[in-house]
Amino acid sequence: MPSGIKNFICKRGKTMKIAIAGTGYVGLSLATLLSQKNEVIALDIIPEKVEMINNRISPIKDEYIEKYFKEKELNLKATLDYKDALKDAEYVIISTPTNYDEEKNYFDTSSVEDIIKKVIEVGNKNTTMVVKSTIPVGFIKNVKEKYNIDNIFFSPEFLREGKALYDNLYPSRIIVGEKSKRAEIFAKLLLDSAEKKEVNVLYMNSTEAEAVKLFANTYLALRVAYFNELDTYAEIKGLNAKDIIDGVCLDPRIGNHYNNPSFGYGGYCLPKDTKQLLANYKDVPQNLIQAIVTANSTRKEFITEEVLSKKPEVVGIYRLTMKSGSDNFRSSAIQDIIKNLRANNIKVIIYEPTLNKKEFDGFKVVNDINEFKNTSSIILANRQEELLNDVKEKVYTRDLYTRD
Repeated sequence: MPSGIKNFICKRGKTMKIAIAGTGYVGLSLATLLSQKNEVIALDIIPEKVEMINNRISPIKDEYIEKYFKEKELNLKATLDYKDALKDAEYVIISTPTNYDEEKNYFDTSSVEDIIKKVIEVGNKNTTMVVKSTIPVGFIKNVKEKYNIDNIFFSPEFLREGKALYDNLYPSRIIVGEKSKRAEIFAKLLLDSAEKKEVNVLYMNSTEAEAVKLFANTYLALRVAYFNELDTYAEIKGLNAKDIIDGVCLDPRIGNHYNNPSFGYGGYCLPKDTKQLLANYKDVPQNLIQAIVTANSTRKEFITEEVLSKKPEVVGIYRLTMKSGSDNFRSSAIQDIIKNLRANNIKVIIYEPTLNKKEFDGFKVVNDINEFKNTSSIILANRQEELLNDVKEKVYTRDLYTRD
């Protein structure tokens, strides 16, 4: 077993007061997980989300969160009042959004720093801050110096959209960016509330933990890009992509997973994490990291050209989301394809039932599925769904396995 890994069989510890700042996929799944056995206060800036959580209505689409809200006794309260949330918390988990700033080539970490400043403001010197938001390599070291604090470390999350709580209940591993007693206590808090009890826990310095998150997600992006480029090659050469992928992936070193072609990698993590890692390589020789970023743009351009070659009058976009079971379409690949089509003066309509408005980014939203099918000359679907079976002749997809 590698140095630093401990395989825990967790025993129940004492109840703690935990504050969680941010209630997206990361924050809300952690709040749900930990509130089974601890007092949890979830802090957010959106009143509607706070009200929904307090009424045990999940503001995000996640099967397990919805199930736990209905069936479990959770010691969970949401609030807009940061002083109420932070003043007595033994742990403050920071899971606020860190979007990638294309102009600065850097994550916008202002929301994380805002919580750090609020913890300092309320004078809670006994708390430990745990950053769960994705951050650049070296961030924790920098904020320790900037704010003259030591009570903070990073712990990366490895969650899938729509399955965030499930992935916390059955974690692949737990990584904590500090080698200390408080780090061990935090790991045990996670394990105590998880269903899977034997989990590899790896302790390391925060800078290495920050690197793990970016390198892990960039590898996943690499794998997506690889099979997408295989599919592009097969399509242009008139070959059967599925036969090639099946043959390649029977090699156990490669594996028959995460190999279904798509319109490109998207979602909350992969696009921004690959770009941030590339930015961190500024003074380091590399070719592959740049290629992973560039490959995604190339794939979306290829998909656009394929659609344009069919000379459609109206292109229907079936779902803005990238994954089945998700309601998040932030940075989805299809949005760049839509922009490419607009640049070519192609009329586009969108079917997205999670959108309660008539337009999205200037495009008409048609959530009557029959009207959508009838109006569309061609339908772009990142993933096949039964709802489109009656118009298969109109559907353009690269989905070979009907799964993510």
